[in-house]
Amino acid sequence: MRKLLVFVFLIALGITQAQELNCSVKVNSERITAANQQIFKTLETSLNEFVNKTKWSTREFKNNERIDCSMFINVSEFNNNIFTATIQVQASRPVFNSTYSTPILNINDKDFTFRYVEFENLFFNPNSFDSNLVSVIAFYSYMILAMDADSFEYQGGNEYLEIAQNIVSVSQAGGKGWSQSDGLQNRFFLVNDLLSSTFDPIRLGFYDYHKAGLDLMADDLAAGKEGVKNAVLTLSKINAVRPNAYLTRVFFDTKSDEILSIFTGGPKIDISDLVDNLNRVSPLNASNWSKIR
Repeated sequence: MRKLLVFVFLIALGITQAQELNCSVKVNSERITAANQQIFKTLETSLNEFVNKTKWSTREFKNNERIDCSMFINVSEFNNNIFTATIQVQASRPVFNSTYSTPILNINDKDFTFRYVEFENLFFNPNSFDSNLVSVIAFYSYMILAMDADSFEYQGGNEYLEIAQNIVSVSQAGGKGWSQSDGLQNRFFLVNDLLSSTFDPIRLGFYDYHKAGLDLMADDLAAGKEGVKNAVLTLSKINAVRPNAYLTRVFFDTKSDEILSIFTGGPKIDISDLVDNLNRVSPLNASNWSKIR
């Protein structure tokens, strides 16, 4: 009987203290033909265990609170345990009172070169740079946590962004993508801009988009659409200060298809100012905006 009680307790503990991420990590090595494919399978298994079993924060997550996300690593070159790849990171969160999940992050990082020896252990130390593989994966794990928190509370992701910024600081010599000298669209600027007051309209717009927009739609679709529209207008204010900002691109890479879907059905609202703003702020998605009626 006592063993049964202990077993039940352990199950309950697992339910109430799950890890934060429910992440699918895939490693694609189709372009690599002159190597034993087993190393890529081992890497994929190791990364899935690393991401999903690491405790990334002090917050306790229930199983149903874990953040659904994915990391797709596309390897283009492999030689002497050195991998040249890209990594596509996506995440979503459920919309209140619905079965719909909304994307909160969709980013493709093309500066991902790392060394990995098959079966090596993957450990994350936030205060040191040990591996570009571990640092990049940890960085995006915290970005996922930050964007999820930001969608529920204005600037709610600050604690995760600060850890991500620290990863950037300790990884400066770790390879391309960590430094402001590596271009204007990389890990350095992603987290630096999110923590900068200059970009407050983007973070406020991101929060309002979810809490004052999508999360209202189950109860009042028109009010929810108005909330999404107002959030996009708030977010677009950054264009006057920082046109073509990286964060603006990241937002619309994540949300452009969803915005099109929201405003091409359901109750009608005035969207003339919305379409004008969308074309000005995100001209790369003009084909989507032209379909909004």
